[in-house]
Amino acid sequence: MRLATSVAGALLAVCSPVSAQDFIEFHTENIQLLRGSTYELGDRDRTIITLEHANRWRYGDLFVFADFTIGDDGQRSAYGEISPRLSLSRMTGQDWSFGAVRDVYLAGNFELGDEGLDRQLFGAAVDLDLPGFTFFRVHAYHRDDPQRPGSTWQSTIVWNRPFELGGQRFLTEGFADIAGAEGLGTEHQLVVPRLLWQVPAWEHVWVGVEYQYWHNKFGVRGVDESVAQFQVKFVLP
Repeated sequence: MRLATSVAGALLAVCSPVSAQDFIEFHTENIQLLRGSTYELGDRDRTIITLEHANRWRYGDLFVFADFTIGDDGQRSAYGEISPRLSLSRMTGQDWSFGAVRDVYLAGNFELGDEGLDRQLFGAAVDLDLPGFTFFRVHAYHRDDPQRPGSTWQSTIVWNRPFELGGQRFLTEGFADIAGAEGLGTEHQLVVPRLLWQVPAWEHVWVGVEYQYWHNKFGVRGVDESVAQFQVKFVLP
């Protein structure tokens, strides 16, 4: 319930009429359905329902998502992240762009779950201006899990690039997390690219594959996960 309350509170805060009128410049929401097998650490066959919200507001942007996982063995779990960023260009009124850097941000990330997960990340980010990409973002964080001694670092890359092929519209997007060791855990890397095709008859519907590779999953040495997941993504109009 902590996850549901936190995510719902974040969504209400950024989508209220006052916020929308005064601050929100752009927002988008989508619902995803994923199905995969050969997961590690838990049921090997799972269905995942993902809710995503992203917006750009007066002084930065915000990304929120929640995953609800249903295992074939009956196990249920929930996990989510709230990722606010503050634009230095927008806050100061000065142009912070240089070279391929479009803007510089102060960034945070809060990870919430119902299985004892509770991590806090703070740092900085840059948006890169790369040809063809809607966005390409690089983050550098100080990462702290209150349930583990010490703290560590994490680098996160997020990208989105639409393209056309044979008159059809496609989208490649995804993220990569690279984190150091913390407490008794070891360093780990999570890479999740997607390739989606827009269904011509339903412009808000995308179908395709999400691939997940997780080296040392959850910081457990020797546990490597490689999963191809079928995905349906419905972008709310």
